[in-house]
Amino acid sequence: MTETRLLSLAEIEDLSLRALMAAGTSEENARPLAAATAATEADGVASHGLAYIPIYCEHVQCGKVDGQAVPVLEQPRPGVITVDAATGFAHAAIDAGFERLIPLAREQGIAALAINNSYNCGVLGYHTYRLAQAGLLGLGFTNAPASIAPSGGAKPVVGTNPFSVAAPGEDGDPAVLIDQSASTIAKSEVMKHAREGKPIPEGWALDADGNPTTDPEVGLKGSMAPSGGYKGVGIALLTEIMAAAMTGATLGIHASPFSGTAGGPPKTGQMFLAIDPGVVSGGQFAARMTELCAAIRFQEGAHLPGDGRRARRHAAHKEGVRVSVATLDRIGAILG
Repeated sequence: MTETRLLSLAEIEDLSLRALMAAGTSEENARPLAAATAATEADGVASHGLAYIPIYCEHVQCGKVDGQAVPVLEQPRPGVITVDAATGFAHAAIDAGFERLIPLAREQGIAALAINNSYNCGVLGYHTYRLAQAGLLGLGFTNAPASIAPSGGAKPVVGTNPFSVAAPGEDGDPAVLIDQSASTIAKSEVMKHAREGKPIPEGWALDADGNPTTDPEVGLKGSMAPSGGYKGVGIALLTEIMAAAMTGATLGIHASPFSGTAGGPPKTGQMFLAIDPGVVSGGQFAARMTELCAAIRFQEGAHLPGDGRRARRHAAHKEGVRVSVATLDRIGAILG
């Protein structure tokens, strides 16, 4: 059994911040990433939480991401914001963009944020969640290095490419939070199994010939299994168009891996759309969402996307989170 230790969310954020800065990340870039790491642990998405901090630090030190980068924001059209992340962490670029995106969407009813030259943005739903907290319907797209093969093929051409939709609720939490990748499971989960030497369930990944495998190392050298077959490939292509082609970011076929130290900055992209639901729904959005959610919760055993994360988040704020001691040891080595 994996040895764990109980930490508060504040302790997780502080530990992440200190490790990132020790590795050469500026405080301006480290703070939003540390906050996201704590929030990710709270939501129970451990594969993108503290376990990723040693990887982030390694990537700062090897130059895969510029820890001192300063995002460059422009507004080429009234409803469009662009941010060049300058090969830095996506989180700082997203923060800079959201500072302008949120008031702009409220002012105009809809606004778009396009980010390029960025690094892994972690859990995409963390970002759309914040748009929903601001009372906006948030849509997000982020592309990744190629790991999904096209239908009928075996060579990866698009990444796991998550998309997310967060609909604002009345209690500060999103009424619905959809956050899913185009693959059956996030690639980070396969990477986590590989680090821990554990087999993966069949259906998560394919070998280089397109056959199912339970060996995570073989799967990482092959391709990720698309969710729903060709429909998953379609979602990956949609996200690739939105997050890479539309933003001018690097296509997944050319992006360097988010794992390992080879290849230089991946220069991937993100796209966010923020919509004021009151403007387009005639003031009916909240009532419609209440009715829709009630129809789902009326069914015994049924739940909405985001319910599980919400429950874990509320518990984590009160009780803290249990984290792997092995992960803490790796971070401790960075801190010296």
